[in-house]
Amino acid sequence: MPLSERLVTKLAEIRDRHEEIAALMSDADIVNDQPQYVSLAREYAELQPLIDAHKRLEEVGDEIDQAQEFIADDDLELKQLGQETIQELTPQFDAAVEEVERLLLPSDPTDDANVFLEIRAGTGGDEAAIFAGDLAKMYERYSAAKGWDSELVNGRPGDHGGFKEAIYLISGEQVFSRLKFESGAHRVQRVPETESQGRIHTSACTVAILPEIEEITDVEIKESDLRIDTFRASGSGGQHVNKTDSAVRLTHLPSGTVAECQDERSQHQNKERAMALLKSKLLDAEQSAQRAERDRDRKLQVGTGDRSERIRTYNFPQGRITDHRVNLTLYKLDEVLEGSLDQVIEPLIREYQADLLQELRGESTNADNAQA
Repeated sequence: MPLSERLVTKLAEIRDRHEEIAALMSDADIVNDQPQYVSLAREYAELQPLIDAHKRLEEVGDEIDQAQEFIADDDLELKQLGQETIQELTPQFDAAVEEVERLLLPSDPTDDANVFLEIRAGTGGDEAAIFAGDLAKMYERYSAAKGWDSELVNGRPGDHGGFKEAIYLISGEQVFSRLKFESGAHRVQRVPETESQGRIHTSACTVAILPEIEEITDVEIKESDLRIDTFRASGSGGQHVNKTDSAVRLTHLPSGTVAECQDERSQHQNKERAMALLKSKLLDAEQSAQRAERDRDRKLQVGTGDRSERIRTYNFPQGRITDHRVNLTLYKLDEVLEGSLDQVIEPLIREYQADLLQELRGESTNADNAQA
């Protein structure tokens, strides 16, 4: 499918900017201004893949135009050659269009961010805590498969295993871009080990994905708005645990937002980590309200952190996992829990990109109609 008029206009603007940057980078004054030159060079490099993709699209399009001229010729051999050429080039042209459209999609500035992964046991008592532990292991395995580092920042064990609450810091490339769809309520259906009559119970955990804030200045917190509590850490962690009040709990008084850390070795380190988590929570709350308004007609509600909505069901008796946002059902529960999460995440990413592309093309949406 050819590019829409809106996309053609946007692409022309980007090509003009690419040429403008090239001209600026040859200016002697800018060459001598290293910060500005580096900034321009970075922007130029970011635009280059789109320029290259559009060039390929134009080349294939030109070849198809030439083949169309062959078809219009009276010579039967030329006609056949033109038809065969078009048949061969059409898939290449469609793929080139898809590539250009993909590169035109607006990027999320937080896609490269590390994330705080919060898992909390919900309804279901001990079984919910055990399931929270299962989810924690699933994300740990997925992180390891991706080459990411996962570090437990704060954990409150359940009475019979698992976690009442677990907070991880996951670091690596494109972490938020892969995990941002995980926020929401995760429901489990299975027979608990303590169930003597073999009845299936339904429990739930909530998950939130918060991008880590790198710059302290992104969120300002007044000292007067902050309550700092220290206490002794619990659980495993070495000889330092339970001997000093090294764990730190921060409470943002205006919002009631709480962040705590007890897994670092010193109170200072725990306070720093808790402050980073608190800032991420506050920024996420602010951005979530904006996204909820902007994305009210988008199915995925990406990154809202709204954990009241059930997004996924893990059915153990049937070995089934269902994502309710994209009506995806897989009978591969064991594989997913072992960390093979991409087969669930990829369809969500494709759906999200399809929504963005629809908006980018200027195709009508419920939001557009409401504004009209």
